[in-house]
Amino acid sequence: MNGPVPVSLPTFTEPSEYSRYLLTTPADVRAVLRQLKERHSQITVFFDEGQSFLLTTVLQLRDAHLVLDYGAQAEMNRKALAAAKHFCVTQCEGVRVQFLLGAFSLIDFEGAPAFLAELPKEVLRLQRREYYRLATPISPPVRCVLPLRLPEGGVYYHESRVYDISSGGLCIDAPPEGVPFEIGAKFSDCRVDLPEFGALLTTLTVCNLREIETPRGGKQRRAGCAFDKLPAAEEARIQRYILAVERSRKARGLA
Repeated sequence: MNGPVPVSLPTFTEPSEYSRYLLTTPADVRAVLRQLKERHSQITVFFDEGQSFLLTTVLQLRDAHLVLDYGAQAEMNRKALAAAKHFCVTQCEGVRVQFLLGAFSLIDFEGAPAFLAELPKEVLRLQRREYYRLATPISPPVRCVLPLRLPEGGVYYHESRVYDISSGGLCIDAPPEGVPFEIGAKFSDCRVDLPEFGALLTTLTVCNLREIETPRGGKQRRAGCAFDKLPAAEEARIQRYILAVERSRKARGLA
């Protein structure tokens, strides 16, 4: 394997930016995989250039191979066995872990089907702040709606375009002055609409607020918000959206 992972996978489009987070010694790689096994971390495995995915866990570490649990859907398992490479994403103790696997083989593990793959040569460990952030398209836009409670009672539904998004959070316009919205505040039942990938409901925590200058010389307040305990299935949906946008941009020569 010449590089960390193929450039079609967005988190690694600029390997030098993430090289300091890349573990390459066999001992370090095995240590991370062992931790994933011990904590039963759910892993999202993407294949077919990000168009298909399944959820799995590490069942066993062998001398040169990794045993992964079989997926829940027969069709996805079939596609995974036919794929030549598999992009794996998970979290362990708040740290994002990514690695690339080659072809899968079907084996019997303790009386049940499982996947067998060669151990990855490299593992990337990213803190939340280092998540790959996609600058979202202007059209069709990603929209976010936050229900914000007002001091005098009632709810103000703040709708904003999403300017960038990652598996860790997003950037939106801050609500108008007078609407309670401060760093550290947490808002539940927020809706994020991903074009062609549906809406997800989540809790958002405000991490930062900053003022930017618009192209016309005006001022806007932007807010960086983190997803709070985002389920693996919803994180996978965001990752699929990011991959789809990246593929579209490359096809149009914009990446």
